Amino acid sequence: MSKRTPLIAGNWKMNKTATEGVELVKEISAASVGSHASVNVVLCPPFTALSAVGQAIEGSLIALGAQNIHDKANGAFTGEISASMLRNLHVTHVIIGHSERRSIFGEDDAFVNRKVLAALSATLKPILCVGELLAEREANQTMEVVRRQLEAGLAGVPAAKAESVIIAYEPVWAIGTGKTATPAMAQEVHAFIRKLLAQQFGADTAARILILYGGSMKPDNADALLAEQDIDGGLIGGAALDAKSFTELVRIAAKSLSR
Repeated sequence: MSKRTPLIAGNWKMNKTATEGVELVKEISAASVGSHASVNVVLCPPFTALSAVGQAIEGSLIALGAQNIHDKANGAFTGEISASMLRNLHVTHVIIGHSERRSIFGEDDAFVNRKVLAALSATLKPILCVGELLAEREANQTMEVVRRQLEAGLAGVPAAKAESVIIAYEPVWAIGTGKTATPAMAQEVHAFIRKLLAQQFGADTAARILILYGGSMKPDNADALLAEQDIDGGLIGGAALDAKSFTELVRIAAKSLSR
């Protein structure tokens, strides 16, 4: 693994009430997660638990993330959340373009891009998700899909703000299925993403941008994945809902720095 400080981000999706979220944070904190800076940790609970979780992690090094954002600052957008609303709750990160948002809710590349720009304008760090469907991988279209989503998602991002963007590669066929890309498969795409970032922002900036793996990273596969040069952490789904599994992932990420 590189010497970039690894990031383990927990995406709770539509799980955990505010009360349940606070209990999970207590369990995670009891394992000393967030007490040192060798690994960055972000928790992304549902909107309804943001305030409570934010209070529970206060005083630790754990950061607060949201799972979505609207590109407009305010207005008649029932059910949506703006960047300023998130900032008011001390949110620092926001997941954008997750495959579930793209496939279930019809978010296209242009909408994802507007969200990225809105997040950056509010000094939020977007976690931009890109990745291919199973049919696209089987048709050897992985790189084409990743290139399209990445270039469209980052359109208009100024070089000065590029390091605030975090990329998450999520092979859609490996999310919630128990399937995982092999470390070599994941590294190939991560290296390709870093090459694209270098073309857009320069090699030095690209070398500092975090690229997470978001395809069912678990304690039993994390060590091998995090050993790869361009895999800088994980966007964790199911394993983030269990304190033992999540803290083990943080421990593995910390250990990867000693290689």
